[in-house]
Amino acid sequence: MDFLNGLVALSNFVLIPAIAYGSQLALGALGVTLIYGILRFSNFAHGDTMAFGAMLSVLVTWWLQGMGVNLGPLPTALLALPLAVFGTMVLVLITDRMVYRFYREQKAKPVILVIVSMGVMFILNGLVRFIIGPNDQKFADGERFIISVREFKQMTGLREGLAIKTSQGITVVVAVLCVIALFWFLNRTRTGKSMRAYSDNEDLALLSGINPERVVMYTWLIVAALATIAGTLYGLDKSFKPFVYFMLLLPIFASAILGGLGNPLGAIAGGFIIAFSEVTITYAWKKVLGYWLPESLAPDGLVQLLSTDYKFAVSFVILIAVLLFKPTGIFKGKSV
Repeated sequence: MDFLNGLVALSNFVLIPAIAYGSQLALGALGVTLIYGILRFSNFAHGDTMAFGAMLSVLVTWWLQGMGVNLGPLPTALLALPLAVFGTMVLVLITDRMVYRFYREQKAKPVILVIVSMGVMFILNGLVRFIIGPNDQKFADGERFIISVREFKQMTGLREGLAIKTSQGITVVVAVLCVIALFWFLNRTRTGKSMRAYSDNEDLALLSGINPERVVMYTWLIVAALATIAGTLYGLDKSFKPFVYFMLLLPIFASAILGGLGNPLGAIAGGFIIAFSEVTITYAWKKVLGYWLPESLAPDGLVQLLSTDYKFAVSFVILIAVLLFKPTGIFKGKSV
């Protein structure tokens, strides 16, 4: 019984949160890796693109709630997502037309595009905070839990209760659907194959008659959709605060680089590795070990390697280690 209680506690505080967080990071890292693989630069504005998309979701959700429209037990934000995705697509296409396209035509070095993307990042960061404010915005509604601690305890008779939030369940389901749709698009459609060909060998793709501007446009559209979905899911699971998305850029880039920049499968694997690393290292293991160890060996302290305030430090250390020892990442993407 103690083993089961320990397992439930581990699931409640480590496994389920890490799976949900990993799904959010994986979607974010997919956007970063697509830009790097196809447009050949690291897009530092990606975190704030996520913030912009999530902000549109929040605003549309409030508008729908004001009209009395909802999805019952599910968050109204799911209804708002298509409009938010469309708005973010318009934003990134305008940004590309007004900013990135000029440097592409000049055949600017990737480092120039990185600096330009940092400028776009600061502009987007300021724009989002100007529109919605810098504070936390909660926009989740509907049923809060798929299963609550009390219900789980009544069902099982265990001392520890398991709680699965609706936002966590939705995150995993939506992330799986997005990944399936993306891989189907890249592997089965003519446009997706053109994007892969352009990523593998730009000169050969151009000789084959592939239109580079069309590839660029579709890349930005996909990245906008992934960024909006990832940002909204993160906001539903935690809460929406513009500056948090700027900080999320570190674990997202760590996920993409760890998996292998330019490799979509690597981005997904990297997202989950980073998420589990952050959660396990910042979790206080006292409760779980108290169940699993003999009473004489049960720890007195929290058994917490790092405070949760330093969770992004875990991503930073992993990122540095990968850049030093295996810059192509696990799945041998393009080296940084």
